[in-house]
Amino acid sequence: MYNHLTDKETLFRHAMEAAADAVMAENLAVVERLREPWDDLRAALEDMAYRMLQVCCGERSRALRRLTYAQAADFPDLIEIVQGRTAIRPGEAPADRPGDPARAAEQLLALLTGPMEVRSRPGTRKVSAAETRTVARSAVDTFLRAYEAAATEPPDPRAGGPVAAARRRCRLS
Repeated sequence: MYNHLTDKETLFRHAMEAAADAVMAENLAVVERLREPWDDLRAALEDMAYRMLQVCCGERSRALRRLTYAQAADFPDLIEIVQGRTAIRPGEAPADRPGDPARAAEQLLALLTGPMEVRSRPGTRKVSAAETRTVARSAVDTFLRAYEAAATEPPDPRAGGPVAAARRRCRLS
């Protein structure tokens, strides 16, 4: 094996990339379900969000995050590699309807993973299915409210997009 991978560092990188690819494949399989026709957008997004959280909170994803954080000083490029394979690409897929799909997907992913990171105490606490469903439901609710509110206002080129406008409204209320 070392003949092909040359050293321990290369072996470690390949193992991390393979784990990240596996997580990405799981996430993409979840997101792919949104491509099917659905009558209830909220229910479809909540289902996708819950299933994605199951992947993100699964043992493989937690171990991948722990190893990435632990080795960041020695392998700083691993953060970009792992995030690029587990967060960014799968995150772009569910949001092909809003005006800026990549931004919308990134924001939905943040609404999902931020609260789960707090609840799981960076992967050291198991989060119940009920609590995970609550996070998924709340994230989708916030996401849809932001985009519904933004859709009722005329676009302002200085505003920075619909979510920036929604944030400003929240600060003003």
